[in-house]
Amino acid sequence: MSVGGVGEFGLIDRVTARLTYGSGCLLGPGDDGAVVAAPDARVVASTDVLVEGRHFRRDWSGARDVGHRAAAANLADIAAMGATPTALLVALCMPADLETAWAEELADGLAAEAATVGASVVGGDMSASPTLTIAVTALGDLGGRAPVVRSGARPGDVVAVAGRSGWAAAGLTVLSRGFRTPRLLVEAYRRPEVPYAAGPHAARLGATAMIDISDGLLADLGHVAKASGVGLDVHRDAFEVPRQMRDAAQALGVDPYSWILGGGDDHALAATFPRSVALPDEWRPVGRVVEGAGVTVDGEKYDGRGGWDHFR
Repeated sequence: MSVGGVGEFGLIDRVTARLTYGSGCLLGPGDDGAVVAAPDARVVASTDVLVEGRHFRRDWSGARDVGHRAAAANLADIAAMGATPTALLVALCMPADLETAWAEELADGLAAEAATVGASVVGGDMSASPTLTIAVTALGDLGGRAPVVRSGARPGDVVAVAGRSGWAAAGLTVLSRGFRTPRLLVEAYRRPEVPYAAGPHAARLGATAMIDISDGLLADLGHVAKASGVGLDVHRDAFEVPRQMRDAAQALGVDPYSWILGGGDDHALAATFPRSVALPDEWRPVGRVVEGAGVTVDGEKYDGRGGWDHFR
């Protein structure tokens, strides 16, 4: 059955029947607005959009995978502010001939990813569109802490990363070349593993700046450098190349560090910390904050592609 056949409100009923709600959701779908608890009296909000053909392909990823990715892209932004995600709002624009089952499975993926951090899908909107588009807004709670912004890095700070870097980019390259293995890399692209808890933990440790790596490590660190008025130097040898990535890179004729330094979609977190902070295992030191501007690799300008730009 297509979404055109079941109709807007029939699809809404089908989708909302699959959702579950955490304690932070005081009123879910069904009214003009949802009601979400905000114990901190401040709400962190972020939004992102996934467009078919630009951010995902249905022949590469199942609906549940796309749901996980769409949720992760937004939940990671909340974690990067040092906050705990609480809720998602989802707007879905789709062709009338889209199968109802695809939309339902998308909702399953969105809800499952949100549930990993105790958040809920609390509402949204649907519309007909020739291009399948998923827009997600995430909300989060700071728990009484100050937000960790991009502008706080200072010379002498340590640059550290939590989570995987380059895995999703490697998986995307594998898929774009017509292959489906190594499965570990392909699955990393389809469904990222985000270190959500590392964000609030970094805030408690005293992180001076933080960002979600969505467009590429060097590109996103460049935002921190610009906002903070400093330079960031990344150490290439701080990143181990996993065997599967090394083998895939060799087979495809790709420098694996182009994935690690310039690839996004893993949604790892990058942060800067005072040198006095004892970093836990989840945070791996990868560089330092220096006087100057921009991002360098081992003290030199990087001559490869540093990240993704939607308009280039």
